[in-house]
Amino acid sequence: MLQLKIMMKKMSISTSKTSLVLFLCQIISALDVPLDLSQPPTITQQSPKDYIVDPRENIVIQCEAKGKPPPSFSWTRNGTHFDIDKDAQVTMKPNSGTLVINIMNGGKAEAYEGVYQCTARNERGAAISNNIVVRPSRSPLWTKEKLEPNHVREGDSLVLHCRPPVGLPPPIIFWMDNAFQRLPQSERVSQGLNGDLYFSNVQPEDTREDYICYARFNHTQTIQQKQPISVKVFSMDSLNDTIAANLSDTDIFGAKPVTERQPVLLTPTGSTSTKVELRGNVLLLECIAAGLPTPVIRWIKEGGELPANRTFFENFKKTLKIIDVSEADSGNYKCIARNALGSVHHVISVTVKAAPYWITAPRNLVLSPGEDGTLICRANGNPKPSISWLANGVPIAIAPEDPSRKVDGDTIIFSHVQERSSAVYQCNASNEYGYLLANAFVNVLAEPPRILTPANKLYQVIADSPALLDCAYFGSPKPEIEWFKGVKGSILRGNEYVFHDNGTLEIPVAQKNNAGTYTCVARNKLGKIQNEVQLEIKDPTMIIKQPEYKVIQRYGQVSFECIIKHDSTLLPTVTWLKDNDELPDDERFLVGKDNLTIMNVTDKDDGTYTCIVNTTLDSVSASAVLTVVAAPPTPAIIYARPNPPFDLELTGQLERSIDLSWLPGDENNSPITSFVIEFEDALHEPGVWRYQTEVPGSQTTAQLKLSPYVNYSFRVIAVNRIGRSQPSEPSEQYLTKSASPDENPANVQGIGSEPDNLVITWEPLKGFQSNGPGLQYKVSWRQKDVDDEWTSVIVANVSKYIVSGTPTFVPYEVKVQALNDLGYAPEPSEVIGHSGEDLPMVAPGNVQVHVINSTLAKVHWDPVPLKSVRGHLQGYKVYYWKVQSLSRRSRRHVEKKILTFRGNKTFGMLPGLEPYSSYKLNVRVVNGKGEGPASPDKVFKTPEGVPSSPSFLKITNPTLDSLTLEWGSPTHPNGVLTSYTLKFQPINNTHELGPLVEIRIPANESSLILKNLNYSTRYKFYFNAQTSVGSGSQITEEAVTIMDEAGILRPAVGAGKVQPLYPRIRNVTTAAAETYANISWEYEGPDHANFYVEYGVAGSKEDWKKEIVNGSRSFFVLKGLTPGTAYKVRVGAEGLSGFRSSEDVFETGPAMASRQVDIATQGWFIGLMCAVALLILILLIVCFIRRNKGGKYPVKEKEDAHADPEIQPMKEDDGTFGEYSDAEDHKPLKKGSRTPSDRTVKKEDSDDSLVDYGEGVNGQFNEDGSFIGQYSGKKEKEPAEGNESSEAPSPVNAMNSFV
Repeated sequence: MLQLKIMMKKMSISTSKTSLVLFLCQIISALDVPLDLSQPPTITQQSPKDYIVDPRENIVIQCEAKGKPPPSFSWTRNGTHFDIDKDAQVTMKPNSGTLVINIMNGGKAEAYEGVYQCTARNERGAAISNNIVVRPSRSPLWTKEKLEPNHVREGDSLVLHCRPPVGLPPPIIFWMDNAFQRLPQSERVSQGLNGDLYFSNVQPEDTREDYICYARFNHTQTIQQKQPISVKVFSMDSLNDTIAANLSDTDIFGAKPVTERQPVLLTPTGSTSTKVELRGNVLLLECIAAGLPTPVIRWIKEGGELPANRTFFENFKKTLKIIDVSEADSGNYKCIARNALGSVHHVISVTVKAAPYWITAPRNLVLSPGEDGTLICRANGNPKPSISWLANGVPIAIAPEDPSRKVDGDTIIFSHVQERSSAVYQCNASNEYGYLLANAFVNVLAEPPRILTPANKLYQVIADSPALLDCAYFGSPKPEIEWFKGVKGSILRGNEYVFHDNGTLEIPVAQKNNAGTYTCVARNKLGKIQNEVQLEIKDPTMIIKQPEYKVIQRYGQVSFECIIKHDSTLLPTVTWLKDNDELPDDERFLVGKDNLTIMNVTDKDDGTYTCIVNTTLDSVSASAVLTVVAAPPTPAIIYARPNPPFDLELTGQLERSIDLSWLPGDENNSPITSFVIEFEDALHEPGVWRYQTEVPGSQTTAQLKLSPYVNYSFRVIAVNRIGRSQPSEPSEQYLTKSASPDENPANVQGIGSEPDNLVITWEPLKGFQSNGPGLQYKVSWRQKDVDDEWTSVIVANVSKYIVSGTPTFVPYEVKVQALNDLGYAPEPSEVIGHSGEDLPMVAPGNVQVHVINSTLAKVHWDPVPLKSVRGHLQGYKVYYWKVQSLSRRSRRHVEKKILTFRGNKTFGMLPGLEPYSSYKLNVRVVNGKGEGPASPDKVFKTPEGVPSSPSFLKITNPTLDSLTLEWGSPTHPNGVLTSYTLKFQPINNTHELGPLVEIRIPANESSLILKNLNYSTRYKFYFNAQTSVGSGSQITEEAVTIMDEAGILRPAVGAGKVQPLYPRIRNVTTAAAETYANISWEYEGPDHANFYVEYGVAGSKEDWKKEIVNGSRSFFVLKGLTPGTAYKVRVGAEGLSGFRSSEDVFETGPAMASRQVDIATQGWFIGLMCAVALLILILLIVCFIRRNKGGKYPVKEKEDAHADPEIQPMKEDDGTFGEYSDAEDHKPLKKGSRTPSDRTVKKEDSDDSLVDYGEGVNGQFNEDGSFIGQYSGKKEKEPAEGNESSEAPSPVNAMNSFV
């Protein structure tokens, strides 16, 4: 059975106010056959390959196709024809291939499980769908089991096993308690990928009887619950108390305290493991460790870095997550668990395989009779996929022959096609992990051109912005497109226009003179057609008088100007903002035509004010800051705040209102402008005073609105222009009756914090708003646009509720209603929220790059489907980087640049590119959660540009009539250098320039000798490099040929070097000892120069000391220097005023300790030692003579024959007697070993030989005695550590693999 997949392309043309979105994909626009023309079927919609359905609902298997004539549809099931007419439960939608299997009227989903394939056919060919594997979802119940309580000692590790039932698809696991609240997790307690709950170490607070594992099956929207698990943690204190209660006072008792333990891995087990993952999937690796203190997990990749921007750490870094894995992510990943007592690690060997993926998918081919064409199908994978072709759904080997068709591996070549060659070809690429299929038709048509863009379409753009004029077309053969300006204008050509393959004309920088009528002409051998469009260029909107920074005194008046200039045909709208928000709803703010005026300025008016001008095509803005300061005091009259009101009285008490009256205090020379009335709720917020109302200063009574269930007392504050008085004394208290709430919580929102939840938040009611005891909230939600009932919970004392298990980023209707013991508040209004965002799933497709010039390129892409964004679309990011310079062929460190394009923009400009270079780029979609996967890297190259100036130009070896020029190639060649251009001209004493001479030099030269020049003449040189694009910037230099007289000696006959015009001393070098230094130098110039040496302490401001050099020697010895001191030195020549060498710095050696007299070399000591030796020799002779006279005794012989081995030193190697030495330097390096007479240490005699340190016999010592080299004993190499790499286990064959 063949498994297939349709490769579909989408077209998108969008416009914006300020710029036009780029054009369609070049190839697709040419192949989009109008539906009124004959064409083979194209499948436009089909169900997924792995189609899991809800067994309680009807099964809908989609198959939609287009074609002319409209195609007919047929199905196979499990490889055989599926006759839907014989099954009353199965119907096919009219004018469609979509199957509807009626399950809700008695059918069973299990009976229709199988592999389905759709065929769409008309007279020009047949297209086939993927193999659609239909399986009903399953949500089995938990098996009954008896769970024993877990009794654990404090500090020990614990694993609570979930073991959920096997469902389809697998369930989502989470742990909760009896109150349906998520169990808190941390570095110490966390859930593993298998659903088990791991405790690195248990604490007394872990004791509870309601650890419940839940399995949620999304397809059937059911949740299964495991029986509660009980955990009892015995703390050391309670255990000691229990022991003490059962022992007498004389017994010794006491449990051991909690002992800390080094980490041990709970999962995975062992030191190594393997994992196979497929390319493009998410790689999840997990390490959970036990230990006390709680271990911390760290992840590394052996021999490499974790991929940036694709690596995430979850579950308190216990899970390593790498998205969009590729073959480059294969390798060994090590997790390290560490605490204060030690560490443990585990290595996971990851192998990334790959299901087939497209390199080049076949695309529809529209040919005219007699034309040639090719279909190319190239895919990659791991292992390499096999490629097979079908024609109209039949293997091409057994399909009807077509003489115009030739199959060559992954390519079908068509030659001299005829109308009967029309067909649909299928390319199948498959390996053991999956397959790909693309349907691509060959449609042989003979059609004259037609233009699909509406006639006289009007385009409006702002000056200096890009303009794109569309000319969508079709024809067979493919028409040629030409553009003209005006009805009878000449054909448009030149660099100011860009012509796209889909017919679009782009004017990168539109000017006023570009306005007018443009004619697009499409022609092929069957005819010609044209279409006109109109382009209008509008003046940009400008703010010619911007608002300015203002400082205003309190209670003053201020005005900001915003005078604009705009195109007369555009209608501007002006909006004012304060601190990037709407202006306060206050009558003091007056918005005029060209200004904003604020009356009676107060401190709260301080801030930034922005004027925004919008038209239908552009928008501009300008801002200014307002600073409010206090008004200066007037010394003539003393103004003060008023005295507080007094004599407060409550009258007219009702359930919802009361009358308050008071007497005002002294206004202190400033009239009272208002009275502020505040209240205290002694029942809910005693001691807190809140604003009630404000009345004019002429009023001394007020009717106050009251809320139920509040114990009121009131106070009054008088206000004048100076400020507020002290509050009055509080009034008597008044308690209102209880009632149901009058209002619901404000600011209700529904925003997900995770991909599978919805967080509902609200502002809780104040105590006085509760209207009665028992304040609670009824939180309700339901999925929007889905016929679901409201789900509600009632909560208290909280301001948020988390709904778990939601689909990712779907809209929800949310409402929160207040209630108390007396009833509910009015029905609340509904707000729309969204469940949590997740990273986008799909990379932008059809990424195209158009190189505009050597430093600018334009990139465009197809927008991703909104469903795949899985969040609020924020825009697209373009990553681009230089791969190499095409002129140098050398790679460098990759520095990726990122450009962000906001909103649903599908194109952008890449500025600042380097000429003649190879670049790569990819595009990613961005939502509130982050970035999606990257599109495949797109390679593009910039053309050549003009080079930079040569890196240097040096002129040397001047003679009477020649100069030698040396130069360096440009730092930035920006292309292939073709040549250099040298221009030069003489300069006379009055700085007048002579005739200019130009020389062209090959690009591979780096020096040139100019001959036949005038002696003693100054020349000015101009030098630049060229590429095929043109000449680069030039570098200039001046030089002088030498004189033949005027006091400069002519070179001697046979001399090989001309003396320079100006003498110089160079290469000053020093060789320093403790108290002296040798100074040497090189001299070029007139002979018989007298030199001197100047020196001084480096960094000192003292005058230089001067030493005269005898004769014309080029060296000198400085004596009497201070050891360990840094000196500066320079060399000069007498008679040449101010002519000296550059400075050199040296340092004398450190002072050495005075040498001690070697006593062994002194004459008196040698004589003494000779006398002692002679005396010893005489004594030995005397002893020998006396011994011989004594003779030998039998006992002595027996002693000599049977010496006691315990009192004699033995050699370890051969058992012979060792020798002892009195001298320290003769002590053996090892017991029983001897020191050779030459004082060297033989390797075989010492296990601690110096040869065993460092690299062989080449080990060295530094001057301070430290050893140079790495310690390395001379031992046989030990076998390499670690496990041998082993092959990954054979992966399970992917569903729908090619067979």
